This record gives sequence, structure tokens and C-alpha cells, in this order.
Amino acid sequence: MGISLKSKKSLFITPYIFKEFPEIVAAISTRNGNDTPPYFFNLSYKVGDDYNRVSENRKIFFSTLGIEEEKIVFQKQIHSDICNFVTSPGFIPNSDALYTNCNNLYLTVTVADCLPILIYSPETKVVGAVHAGWRGTLRKILFKTVLTIKNHFNINLKELRVYIGPGISVKNFEVGYEVAKEFPKEYIIHNNEKFFVDLKKYNFDQLIESGVSGEHIEISPLCTFDEIQLCHSYRRDKKYSGRMIALIGRRF
Repeated sequence: MGISLKSKKSLFITPYIFKEFPEIVAAISTRNGNDTPPYFFNLSYKVGDDYNRVSENRKIFFSTLGIEEEKIVFQKQIHSDICNFVTSPGFIPNSDALYTNCNNLYLTVTVADCLPILIYSPETKVVGAVHAGWRGTLRKILFKTVLTIKNHFNINLKELRVYIGPGISVKNFEVGYEVAKEFPKEYIIHNNEKFFVDLKKYNFDQLIESGVSGEHIEISPLCTFDEIQLCHSYRRDKKYSGRMIALIGRRF
């Protein structure tokens, strides 16, 4: 497990798990790239930031990766278990997971504590992007997405590579009893009458349950709440939190 990150001033984080596949473009934006408070390098139009500033931030991020915005798929995330197969760029309503076998088509998820999860099948050339907050995790969106891809393309899941990106850590993700009781007990820490949920572990276990090899899973050690200089965090910054974009696609 690990990350490719040169410094706290890096414009984006790159997963290690895809390094042996130069055709894959995969990255997660950071707070760097724009030092204007309170949103900094925010890539979402939905948080109250200036529209033109967000447009410029997106242009910087995508152009640095060598990607044209006309080749990107965005989605309206609703904390569901809905997964969509896509073959063209644009905006997908009511969706939390995307997958495609098209070259030069780039899938995105938007996060600020929820987990961005990126998927690649080297054999079938399929890529996927999943948004997993606590609701999506409870609905097992990652497990369902992996099995959907497997059934669609007859994939051998042992060859799948998966990146579980930066998200809020268990020590910072306190929830009320009403939420905690919905989770299997192995993903809950009960401490001094407080409850904490381990989203990364639950999603990792969903991958193992589906048939993905543990050796082919990378879990980012970064906690969005703790990484004040690097990551946006809604729980930390509340209404002044920006959003990061996680992206994956196959360049050909």
C-alpha cells in the first residue's frame, strides 16, 4: 500500500497500484493549485464557490493530466448503490458508480471525506470509479459494482486492480448510535459512549468478498480530516469545504 506524492504542495495524488499500466490515467485532486480561501483548489460548482474560479481550477487539474474536459464523465452522486455503464462523456444523473471499456473516456467521483475508489481490469481494459460514503458503503455499492463489471465482461476478479483513495479515517468518523447500529460490529469502534466507523476496512472486505485479490488492492493511508494542507474535508470545514475529484481512464 502507498501513495505517489512528492510533497504537500502536489496538485494531485496518484495511486501506486496502477503504476505498471502506463495507459491508465488515475489521480485525485488536492487543495493545492489555488490559495484563495476558504475553498482553495475546489473542483465543485455546488459548494458556494465562485463559478469562474471553479472552472479555472478544473481547467488546471484536467490540463495538467493532459485531458480534455469534453472527454470526461461526471455524475450526480446521491449516496446510492446505483452503478452505470457509460460509453460517452457527459453528466449522469442519480449515480454513484461508473464503468466503461471505452478508451479516452475519463470517469470521475467527487469527494470530501467519502471514499473515491478506482478500478482497472488489465485483461478486459475496463475502468471504474465508485463513490462510497457511509450510506453507499452500507448498501455495498463497491461489492455490487465489482460483480456488475464481472458479469458484464466475464472478468477474472483475481486480476482486477483497485485503489481505495483518501477518505475520513475511523478515528475521525464519529457517528450516532442510529448509524452505528446499521453496520456490522467488526467495523465499529465503541469508545467512551462514542461510535466510530471504519469505512476503508468495510470496503476492503467487500472487495475480498467479491473475489478480488488482496495483493491487488491499494488503500490510501491519507485521512481527509487530518490532512489539512492536502485534502478537502466536509466534516472538518463544514460549509466552507471544497471538493476533490478522483479520476480514472485509459489513454489510447
